Amino acid sequence: MRIWAMVLGGYPRSRLARYSLRDREKGKIGLTEYHSGVIKAHSEVIGAQKTAGLPVVVDGMIDWHDIFRPFVESWRNVSVNGLLRYFDNNFFYRIPVFTGEPDVVNPVLAGRVIEYAPLADPAVLKVVVPGPVTMAKMSINRTEYRLEELAEKIAYALRIEVEKAFEHGAGMVQVDEPILADLDASPDDAALSVDLVNNIIKGFEDKSVLAVYFDAPKQSVYERMLDSKARYLMIDVADARERALKLVDEKGFGNHVPVLGLVDARRIHDDKYEVIASDLDRARKIIDADEIVLTTTTWMDLIPYRYSLRKTFLLGSLAERYAAERGLELYSIWR
Repeated sequence: MRIWAMVLGGYPRSRLARYSLRDREKGKIGLTEYHSGVIKAHSEVIGAQKTAGLPVVVDGMIDWHDIFRPFVESWRNVSVNGLLRYFDNNFFYRIPVFTGEPDVVNPVLAGRVIEYAPLADPAVLKVVVPGPVTMAKMSINRTEYRLEELAEKIAYALRIEVEKAFEHGAGMVQVDEPILADLDASPDDAALSVDLVNNIIKGFEDKSVLAVYFDAPKQSVYERMLDSKARYLMIDVADARERALKLVDEKGFGNHVPVLGLVDARRIHDDKYEVIASDLDRARKIIDADEIVLTTTTWMDLIPYRYSLRKTFLLGSLAERYAAERGLELYSIWR
């Protein structure tokens, strides 16, 4: 068995990124200078992940205000409204407002892949998209479509985004469906999500991750999640440890490679190796896969920048130590 580590999603903004975004919004710098600052900021977090030995990296999405906004601003028939709390975090997002079928006028991901895939090499660049059910449920629907129909339209638009990303050099795609960890999520929500995510990742199943975080899903929801065709299935363990590990014990991961959110991305404190090693041991006993992935519980944009870099290096070192102590193969860009 081999073990490897990756960061789940976006990073907080460094001082350079904050200044670049602020000065651009105020008209103090031109587009060229703005792009230069943002590219440098993304290069820093890509470099941090590579230094930590992570074989799959994200560009950091430092210029994204939230997971929905880039798509809302680039697609036709959707705009933004007021602010709303993003789950139970001290973080807010602008609510997408759909007035018709989303139309991918300007693909979001393709240009980013062209820009950052060469910087990621020899690591693989992962792109991240919001799940269609999460996006539909957290939006205002001013269309004639039912929620399920709107989610289907969103999934079609995301499919175009993903295809373009892979055409231009992306190596992995992650679909984030945190709504499935919500207490009100139902098995029908999960079934709809799985069906739509399967359409988004069709042809790229072996390079895809379905990620559910902020809590552990209910058992009835998790059972439906196991029908996903994504090769990698991520659950947040650290935020609901006993319930998450009970799911693992009782239901396993089916045909999926487990991606375990064990490094807490919502707290600045260092995670305890002994606890993480114990949880990995517990998962390894019941999985039917030749690999296991260590990751953060969620995106790292909820903690200060310097702590996000520390957590990045911690990810790499934890995976390396665990592999050495358990006699496993470590998948790293340095091996």
